[in-house]
Amino acid sequence: MNPHIQAFFDPVTATVTYVVHDGSACAIIDSVLDYDPKSGRTHTGSADQVADYVRAQGLTLQWLLETHAHADHLSAAPYLQRQLGGVIAIGQSIRTVQGVFKRVFNLEPEFQLDGSQFGHLFADGETFKIGALTATAIHVPGHTPADMAYLIGDAAFVGDTMFMPDVGTARCDFPGGDAHQLYRSIQRLLGLPGGTRLFMCHDYPPNGREAHWQTTVTEQRHANIHVRDGISEAEFVAMRTQRDATLAMPTLILPAIQVNIRAGHFPPPEDNGVRYLKIPVDGL
Repeated sequence: MNPHIQAFFDPVTATVTYVVHDGSACAIIDSVLDYDPKSGRTHTGSADQVADYVRAQGLTLQWLLETHAHADHLSAAPYLQRQLGGVIAIGQSIRTVQGVFKRVFNLEPEFQLDGSQFGHLFADGETFKIGALTATAIHVPGHTPADMAYLIGDAAFVGDTMFMPDVGTARCDFPGGDAHQLYRSIQRLLGLPGGTRLFMCHDYPPNGREAHWQTTVTEQRHANIHVRDGISEAEFVAMRTQRDATLAMPTLILPAIQVNIRAGHFPPPEDNGVRYLKIPVDGL
């Protein structure tokens, strides 16, 4: 059985959120909490669009899936869970990412490094159900150690591994990133049947084209500017290393990582009742 898929594109962070369903039960993949870095204020306009769709379709939310701990947006999973239910889930290697960033941000001693902030941690190859749909979690490290893709019927949600063919692939210079691993992860995805639909987590349209987020294995193998057929691992690693050295940090990396390694929750309030996010000066 193949899923019904509704996409929601957030132009501020270039993120695509998906509702994947069988007509009855659904999963939400990579939700977005709106965040103003100038004021530190959040709002839920993007998440409310997703919630409204789920309610209008009469769907039961079973899963809130994260492909990884995002550096470019804050997750709205806890907000959507309060509205609709469901289990927040990510790959089990999130524990590695938590260990790295607990040190970077000097988080409170009570912050656990076991992934217990999430409702479920997927192992590589683990299968699960979304109503009548069968899904498989695929570990695809490289961009970060904890990246997961989700294969649901004939559709794969690839997170930050690949982008559209004319954009290429994700950076590998975050802590724990590895271009060799990313190449091998992408080859694993490109080994799926040629007609498999691939859904991107982001699109950064070049040359003024409109945003797109759906392609196929065959299209990526023929046309991806970084990993099309014939490009070796050594060539990819050399390109990725050179390119990553020129990239600025994402605008929201400092707030996003602190929140997303907590499954979308903010740090506990301090004694004045206010929650704070940290900025490590000269720390990255």
